[in-house]
Amino acid sequence: MTLTAIQMAITSLGLVICLKMNTFVRKSVPLMKVLPLAAAFCAFVVFTNLSLEYNTIGTYQLFKVLTTPVVALISWQYYKEKYSRRVIATLIPVVIGVCTHSVNDIKLTIFGTIIASIGVLAASLYQVWVGERLRELEMNSQQLLFYQAPLSAVLLIPCILLMESLPSYKTSEEQRTAFFAVLASGVVAFVVNLSVYWVIKNTSPLTYNMIGHLKTVSILVGGWFLFNDTLNFKQFIGILLTLFGLFTYSFVKMGEQNQLPCKRWNTNPSNSIV
Repeated sequence: MTLTAIQMAITSLGLVICLKMNTFVRKSVPLMKVLPLAAAFCAFVVFTNLSLEYNTIGTYQLFKVLTTPVVALISWQYYKEKYSRRVIATLIPVVIGVCTHSVNDIKLTIFGTIIASIGVLAASLYQVWVGERLRELEMNSQQLLFYQAPLSAVLLIPCILLMESLPSYKTSEEQRTAFFAVLASGVVAFVVNLSVYWVIKNTSPLTYNMIGHLKTVSILVGGWFLFNDTLNFKQFIGILLTLFGLFTYSFVKMGEQNQLPCKRWNTNPSNSIV
């Protein structure tokens, strides 16, 4: 959590620099419009960390996968986002595939399940609310993140004071290494945070989730291809299932938006450009 707060602070600093460089225009927005978004982000960070502490890795991964259907459910139930049966069907192989290649050693406890469930709900709300706030307030990723990042950093401070202790370093060399590592992670977080907002704004929270699953598969395949990491049969089948689901999701979504090269494959002729 300390690292996340520092990363959000560095993101805030980066956005101030971007503002001075006129890469975006500051847009005034009521604090109460951004506060729930920042609170959801902090809850996601806090309860995800607690889930790792009180659950096995397999249980943590299982609940993390559930973010995808929960995002779809919240978007459909509360924000009138419409998903076709075809889109819903593509989620099945993705969820099963990710569980197959990533989930092991499942052990459920009442407290751990509650913590993990809150983490899933917070992560899902955060992703959905990012899309809703960007659309409602008519802001771009930089404009909204300019408010959310510093607010999230401040909200995390009480949690850090209650739950974490500051690290200690024996030598100045360790301090220097840690400083530059944290600084580098902050720069990366700045780029990643902007990318997350951009993807959600230009696609949807559900599509952002799908991209996250593709990242996981890429890490597994990259480790096998580049570093000779072993992939067992279960992981291999899980990767194939996930890729199949991601491909069909992309195919169905592009067909619904009339973006496929063959007109017969497009499923929404009412939006066709004549």
